[in-house]
Amino acid sequence: MHFLWSDAADPRPRRLAQVRRLVILVSVVVFADTVLFSAIIPLLPHIVDDLDLSKLQAGMLVGAYGAGAMIGGIPSGLLATRIGPKRAAVAGLLLLSLATIAFAFSSSGAALGATRFVQGLASAMTWAGALAWLTLSTPREQRGKTLGTVFGFAVLGFIVGPAIGALGELTSIRGVFVAIGVTAALVALAAASFPAGARDEVRPRALRRALGDTRFLAAVWVTLVPALFFGVLDVLVPLSLGAAGWGSVAIAAAFVAAGFTEVGLAPAIGSISDRRGRLYPIRLALLLLAIVAVVFAVSTVALLTAALVIGASIAASGIYSPGIALVSDRAEADGMAQTLAFGVMNTSWAIGAMAGPLVGGALGEAVGDPAPYLMCAALAVLTVPIARFGATGPVRSATS
Repeated sequence: MHFLWSDAADPRPRRLAQVRRLVILVSVVVFADTVLFSAIIPLLPHIVDDLDLSKLQAGMLVGAYGAGAMIGGIPSGLLATRIGPKRAAVAGLLLLSLATIAFAFSSSGAALGATRFVQGLASAMTWAGALAWLTLSTPREQRGKTLGTVFGFAVLGFIVGPAIGALGELTSIRGVFVAIGVTAALVALAAASFPAGARDEVRPRALRRALGDTRFLAAVWVTLVPALFFGVLDVLVPLSLGAAGWGSVAIAAAFVAAGFTEVGLAPAIGSISDRRGRLYPIRLALLLLAIVAVVFAVSTVALLTAALVIGASIAASGIYSPGIALVSDRAEADGMAQTLAFGVMNTSWAIGAMAGPLVGGALGEAVGDPAPYLMCAALAVLTVPIARFGATGPVRSATS
């Protein structure tokens, strides 16, 4: 195991201090990224009305971020492997800053979609670099808890994002997104001041072996399911609540309430996966997701729809925290660089994040909102046996 440091005497206190600082940095990085992903949610009814967009076009706008992350996922992983996780994270943040400022000054659906696409490209690079940077500094038996903590801040970004979007509508949408872009640049400068850390050891044909490993592919697939589900929610829930008379602030409040629940659960779920194996929380969360999706399909009450977002967030936390750690475990077993593994995972997540809004918008417009929800429920149930292929037992350290 490689660490970011070396110490002639007892290196453990210094290791712990550096890991804590790095956890804070990576948490801020993913927080900034997810703020941008979700800030558009409460603004969607406003944008649809101003630009006269259909549900499908609204889904394309939301999904453009995922499309950029999908196309950039594996290339970003390869780039991060070549230049190092730190440089990849910093470069991704700078690109994210520029794309966000461009988004602030866009005035057409095409321009908004294009800047969202570039934000997705930047996100793929940022996540591949930042997560690998942290993973290479964390003992394997603590990865679930550590990555769960970081994922909690990613969820916090999903919480704050809609609130910031609502604030933009109340004050100045352009001013808010310019401020976010500047903040991303400042975070990049802070990241540049940290030690570069360890580089991945790349073995020949590791990617080919990993893509031929059904356990690795199963772990990657697991991260796609909640991304697809929330892609559907991000389009249908705001439009449904907006049609029921809810404003941007009320819509944002629904997602904020759900997200705070997930923030508290993520580290605990990651710790459980370290002790009892990754599959245990994943299987329960997939079944919960299926139940929530079915209730979404039959719900006709706006308040119930908003409350169901909390259940969806709990299910997502139970999948993402151990799922991300599982991807890292399988990559290590296959001798695959962590940067490349997270690049593949980003591609999988992005497929869900892109397909969810498109499928949700298209099916919702063609046959009604229940259809995409029932599709997500069926997918979650079918994923339970698939997840078993990638499952591992309780995590042990290299010296255990």
